[in-house]
Amino acid sequence: MLGLFLIIVSGRINSLEKETVFLSDHDIEVHELTYQMEKNVLDMETGQRGYVLTGDESYLAPYNDGLVEWRINAAKLNALIADNPSQVRNLDAIMDNIEKWVDVAGQHVVELKKNGQNEAVSAFFRNDAGKSVVDTIRSQADYFRDIERTLTNERIGNLKASNHKLLITMYILWGLVVVLALLITYLLSASIVNPLHSVIRAINSIASGGDRSDRIKVKTLDEIYDLGEATNGLLDNVQREQWMSEQLTSMSVALQETIDMPSLCRIFVSRLSVMLEMQYAAIFVLNKEEQFERIYSYAGAENKEAHLGPEVIKPGVGLVGQCALDQRMNIIEQLPEDYIHITSALGRTAPKFAVIAPIVFENRTVAVVELAALTRWAPYHFELLQELLDMMGVTVNSVKTRMEIQRLLHESQVMNEELQVQSEELQTQSEEMQMQTEELQSQTSELLTVNKELEDQKAVAENAAIELERYNEQLEQSSRYKSEFLANMSHELRTPLNSMLILSQLLTENRNHTLTEEELGYASVIYNSGNDLLSMINDILDLSKVEAGKMLVEMDAVNLTELPSLLQGYFGKLAEAQNIEFQVRLDANVPDLFFTDEMRMHQILRNLLSNAFKFTEQGSVSVEIAKLDSYEDSNYTMREPVLAFAVKDTGIGISAENRELIFEAFRQADGTTARKFGGTGLGLSISLQLARLLGGHISLESEEGTGSTFTLYLPCRELDSEEEPIHVAELPQTAAGREQAMPADTYTQPSSSRDSLFEKEYAKLQGRTVLIVDDDMRNIYALQKGLEPYGMIIMTAQTGYECLQVVREQADVDIVLLDIMMPMLDGYDTLSIIREEMHLTDLPILAISAKTMKEDRERCLAAGATDFLSKPVMMQDVVTRMCRWLPERA
Repeated sequence: MLGLFLIIVSGRINSLEKETVFLSDHDIEVHELTYQMEKNVLDMETGQRGYVLTGDESYLAPYNDGLVEWRINAAKLNALIADNPSQVRNLDAIMDNIEKWVDVAGQHVVELKKNGQNEAVSAFFRNDAGKSVVDTIRSQADYFRDIERTLTNERIGNLKASNHKLLITMYILWGLVVVLALLITYLLSASIVNPLHSVIRAINSIASGGDRSDRIKVKTLDEIYDLGEATNGLLDNVQREQWMSEQLTSMSVALQETIDMPSLCRIFVSRLSVMLEMQYAAIFVLNKEEQFERIYSYAGAENKEAHLGPEVIKPGVGLVGQCALDQRMNIIEQLPEDYIHITSALGRTAPKFAVIAPIVFENRTVAVVELAALTRWAPYHFELLQELLDMMGVTVNSVKTRMEIQRLLHESQVMNEELQVQSEELQTQSEEMQMQTEELQSQTSELLTVNKELEDQKAVAENAAIELERYNEQLEQSSRYKSEFLANMSHELRTPLNSMLILSQLLTENRNHTLTEEELGYASVIYNSGNDLLSMINDILDLSKVEAGKMLVEMDAVNLTELPSLLQGYFGKLAEAQNIEFQVRLDANVPDLFFTDEMRMHQILRNLLSNAFKFTEQGSVSVEIAKLDSYEDSNYTMREPVLAFAVKDTGIGISAENRELIFEAFRQADGTTARKFGGTGLGLSISLQLARLLGGHISLESEEGTGSTFTLYLPCRELDSEEEPIHVAELPQTAAGREQAMPADTYTQPSSSRDSLFEKEYAKLQGRTVLIVDDDMRNIYALQKGLEPYGMIIMTAQTGYECLQVVREQADVDIVLLDIMMPMLDGYDTLSIIREEMHLTDLPILAISAKTMKEDRERCLAAGATDFLSKPVMMQDVVTRMCRWLPERA
């Protein structure tokens, strides 16, 4: 019945759907096509008139399009109304009139316009035969659409009537369905209610704790049958859980009565055999040695070692030991026949499966039980076993704790007896201490008096410490002011000294050969005096830097095999000039490499050798380098290997009373107004401080009139100690060291060699443009005069701003000599602007500064300088650096 109802309704709905689609698609499209054809005629008329009025053929585009499209639309419309002959005839009449307008008015007028017959066109439009044709087309189109509207209204009326019939049919069918449903409902309720009553009775029995043995029986194989089976399963689960709860309760009661481990294990395994129907068991409990010891076995044989395995098992050994580590139950099925035998009086057999389970308490395995049975257990047996094992873990821990408490109680009782004996002894000692306390009280009063006196002295000492701290701050401020003053004074003295030395050097060279020998002597005296003044400035600056304590000592590998050749290079020509024998000897046990500050070590050795040559008129000067296992004197002790650098000379020697004084600043062995040897007396003082900074020492052995031996001791570090750099004074070479470090420069080169060098330099510099930047005109003048012989184009600037302007305007500047200390815009900022803002990264810039410290050179190079020269500069050094950095000519 329901299927018939659905078929009827579905058929009527499909019919209505088709009629609705016909209305929405056919009728609307018919109306749309009639309007399109009318629009095509209008487009053709508009295009024709536009072309006639303007003569522009672009107006013919809508005419030509309409000429094609109206026929297409007419064909579509004809296909839609093919089932209505009257409308087909009406459409044919419209099409005939359109063809007539095209022939009479449309195409005819266009051809006249194209042929240039404007008078004929004007005459045509005065009569305008095409207008009446267009009006006829419009009236025919309206008539055609009116007929279509009438047909559409008729279809809508038919559709409404069909809908009404469908509603009546549905009402009738729904009534039949309701009657049939009531009948089926009554029959189904009878088959459902009866089984439900049985289910309800079973559930009430579960809730009231009654008999759970009854089961529900349902004959039909439907949802009621599934409900009955589910209820029966629920009864089985409840009955099983009740049984498991009873077993857990009985086990808990039995275990609570035990007080020792063997009894506990025996009761647990025995009851377990009844609950789980197992025929063999062994339990292993963790002992003090962290090993599992077998405490009890169920149904074991007499030969335990042969049939039951070892008595003690370590964690991780065998399945039992591994189970203890994993804390996971292992089930072993299909056991071999020789695994173990379960015996009785009548026979024996092998078990079918075994279970090895850990007994865990607070995530720690306290025991392991191994069980074997002839039949495999049901899943709920394993659930019961897990709960019993958890209970056993708590009980095992409780029994072990109880046993430990009993042991501690026994020990405490023994100790209590011992303490009682000791208490009696202490009582006797207490009486003796009471007597001593009385004596101490009398001493305490005396100590209080002494403490008060000490507090008074402490207050006086604290006040003195505050005064000393204030005095130290004043000393530090005074030292800082002195260092700043000396640094500024050094700069101010070096600036005029720079021009004086350059010009006096130019005079001594006598390039134009215009000076007499006497005038050359004058110039040489000026040049040497300037160098002496520079040495004194450097000595004073050295002293201030030493006292400031800001030197950076950098440990690095030093190649001692190169030291003899280096010292020969420094002092070999000086020794030849003074006709003194000079030797450097290196002992065989001296390592090739050791770690120290190479620059400071060379500075100390140059200072010592400079003094040796200075005070030796005849004989020899030598350097002996040796390795000692240790060294010790009154002022220095080194338990580790040291390197000894002994500088020996056969000079005038030093008297005993002057041996300590010579290491003090500004102190000399001969400090009288009639002294024979010059110098500031700072070289040895600075050398000693440098040696101490390197972890070493300088000793002196001398005999007046025979000679002296200065020995430098340095730690022999053959491995890099990776120590942090030591910040102390950043010392340049001392006066003596600088005077003798470059002795070769003080000798005049042969004339031919000078001429050859000048020619090479002239060829490199001639025609090149150099920009000299200095705020002191004396320095500019000196550098100009020094560079004039090389044929260079010289430009000058006195400030950083002038320098930037010249570099911007003169693109042919080849090299720049830039002073660092200038007002307003100093050399550092000028360098940065040239390199970073003007992007002149390839322009050679030689920085010239009166500041001679290592950090000043590094700062200049970091700012963008190509090279660094310290004032006062040597003209030959300036020329050499310029030749080095100027690129080759293109």
